[in-house]
Amino acid sequence: MQQNREKTIIRTSILGILANIALAAFKATVGLLSNSIAIILDAVNNLTDALSSVVTIIGMKLASKPADKQHPFGHGRSEYISALVISIIIMYAGLTALIESVKKFFEPTTPDYTPLTLIVVGMAVIVKISLGLYVKSTGKRVNSDSLVASGKDALMDSVIAASTLLAAAVFLIFGFSLEAYLGILISLAIIKAGYETLQETLSKILGERIDAKMAHAIKKTVLTVDPEIRGAYDLVLNNYGPDRHLGSIHIEVPDTWTADKIDTVTRKITREIYLNHNVAMSAVGVYSVNTKRNSAAEIRSNVSKIVHEHKDILQMHGFYINEEEKIMRFDLVVSFDSPNMKTMYNHVIDDVRAAYPDYDIQAQFDFDVSD
Repeated sequence: MQQNREKTIIRTSILGILANIALAAFKATVGLLSNSIAIILDAVNNLTDALSSVVTIIGMKLASKPADKQHPFGHGRSEYISALVISIIIMYAGLTALIESVKKFFEPTTPDYTPLTLIVVGMAVIVKISLGLYVKSTGKRVNSDSLVASGKDALMDSVIAASTLLAAAVFLIFGFSLEAYLGILISLAIIKAGYETLQETLSKILGERIDAKMAHAIKKTVLTVDPEIRGAYDLVLNNYGPDRHLGSIHIEVPDTWTADKIDTVTRKITREIYLNHNVAMSAVGVYSVNTKRNSAAEIRSNVSKIVHEHKDILQMHGFYINEEEKIMRFDLVVSFDSPNMKTMYNHVIDDVRAAYPDYDIQAQFDFDVSD
């Protein structure tokens, strides 16, 4: 499966390289012959696209390297680095184009459009739209940020090429040149596209929230492993590259379960999550649920009411009470929207202590890391 993904990314990138080099050559020739800065800048932009595809291939090759002692979780994040490089290339190309366009604004030249110019630019629009849609859809299918970024850039190029075609039509009909203005707009559009890609890539490198659908699907899988599992919480997924996740989760189970039962069920959970979601679980933690005393359920219900009177508390789980030793433990998930998360947590604990002063309250502060 991973090999097929790599082949698809490389094949798509090579197609992008060949198409962009061909377009760059045609546009550069036409741009020089017609003295059109807009078409020349468009040709340069095609060369940066070809370079982006080269970077994508290099990133893919680096990411496919097996895990080693220094990088025990593999090299999958290399793909994010390649997407980062692509965004910088795009922004640099846009900045360079902006400088040249501003120069042309103060020192304008008269373009010399011909029917051949219009034909070449028109064909470029069709090619770029087709290439952009294909590369972007392929990138989404194989979960490649680099391909998605290249696809978006190609679609942006089709808009740029269409605008140069419009500028040529305006000049031929009205005799007014939009070259400098168009060059500036094209440059700003390129910079914007590069900046957006940079933001998306940095967000993934920093670590993003787990996709809600994926989180719900994994928890649903966990609950189907054994009917006695009361709940699944604290799902954490660490991203080590596209489709490469290492995770952990907690489950609530009856306090009557034996070590053998727990070991059997947690191993099955690990296996089912990997088979169904391609996620490797490094740990499955266990919360015990009171089953021996009816008063424990009543106390849990009362504590839950106290806790959820505070709107910034999203969830209470892992509740267990030892009435003989007067120990009460549970986890609290505090919303990131809380003005002061730690203060909110302390306030809730104080309220629980006021209701149950005889108990040692052992509450874990949890972050809202997954749905």
